[in-house]
Amino acid sequence: MKISSTESLRVVAYLRVSTDEQARSGLGLDAQSAAITAEARHRGWGIVEVIADPGVSGTKRHDQRPGFRRVLALLESGDADAVVVAKLDRLGRRLDHQCRIIELAERNSWGLIALDVDLDTTTAAGKLTANIMGAVNQHFRDVIAERTREALAVKKAQGVKLGRPRLVTAEIAERIRDERASGSTLKAIGDRLNADGATTPTGRAWTPATVRRVTLQTA
Repeated sequence: MKISSTESLRVVAYLRVSTDEQARSGLGLDAQSAAITAEARHRGWGIVEVIADPGVSGTKRHDQRPGFRRVLALLESGDADAVVVAKLDRLGRRLDHQCRIIELAERNSWGLIALDVDLDTTTAAGKLTANIMGAVNQHFRDVIAERTREALAVKKAQGVKLGRPRLVTAEIAERIRDERASGSTLKAIGDRLNADGATTPTGRAWTPATVRRVTLQTA
């Protein structure tokens, strides 16, 4: 689907407010709807549907929100050309969540418009804003990854053993491995360990899942 003109856009108005935000001015569902309706009238958009996610936190991913899943259904079916939000943070509180939706819009060729910032992926200027946001988000991800690598390198140099700690002693691990190799089931191995008083480091009884976890760690 190619968007030829913003004047003929069929848009879905998406509204969201978390429980904590419902009493705050400027963030209510009615205020968001009024802002989008006014802009649609001004720019000649046709509003296909107004969809809200009331009482849904902005920290939730878009695919975890019932309302936004409905938005995606309309866009993917071709019944709408773009989704409009009154404020960018209605898409999500986190930059990476916002950028994920922007990437989704670009990949599937539907428009994304946020009225409070210069974000309108149906225009050249709006696409530039989207690209800048994506670059900033990638920069933050790269910085975090770099800091993580540096921290791990320091720990390794200090002799700290990296990775998940072993669940049990080497002797118990060897016993489990040998019994498993001889054909014993996970449950049977766990039952024998419990009978012998060989508890797990947490003091809990052995279960088939715990035995399996040891076999994976010692594989």
